[in-house]
Amino acid sequence: MNCPVCNDVAEQRFRPFCSRRCADIDLGRWLDGSYVIPPEERRGPDTADRDLRTLKEPETA
Repeated sequence: MNCPVCNDVAEQRFRPFCSRRCADIDLGRWLDGSYVIPPEERRGPDTADRDLRTLKEPETA
């Protein structure tokens, strides 16, 4: 496994990083907003109401 910061061989002690320095660089990137997890798509109230109506409607067969 290679370090995701510098691509050097990862050290077991700092896994998945090769050193404390690269681990700290990665943490700094998270803290300053360089890395972000995209938000899930928000569902509006109209979509929730429509879903609720669909659940309440009896099935016709």
